[in-house]
Amino acid sequence: MATLAAEQIANELKSLPGWEYRDGAIAKLFRFKEFMDGIRFIDRIAEIAEAADHHPDIHVNYTRVRFVCATHSAGGVTEKDLRLAREIEREFAARAG
Repeated sequence: MATLAAEQIANELKSLPGWEYRDGAIAKLFRFKEFMDGIRFIDRIAEIAEAADHHPDIHVNYTRVRFVCATHSAGGVTEKDLRLAREIEREFAARAG
């Protein structure tokens, strides 16, 4: 899968508030009320990522969880990363709603 140009990524991120493009990846920090809320969210995203065979880097710092998405085999951001970011957003919105 081909990497996307920075301009394409910037355009796509307009519909993904809070996501940023830096160092060849897209990333977002999510905040949770309790530590276990974030862990349960990670568990759900892990299921989605496994089903898609596309796995983000996940960084946990107490009630903050950062997802970093890049297609390492392609050397940057691809459509797979944007799809996963959209799935993460949908799941977060569903939990907040």
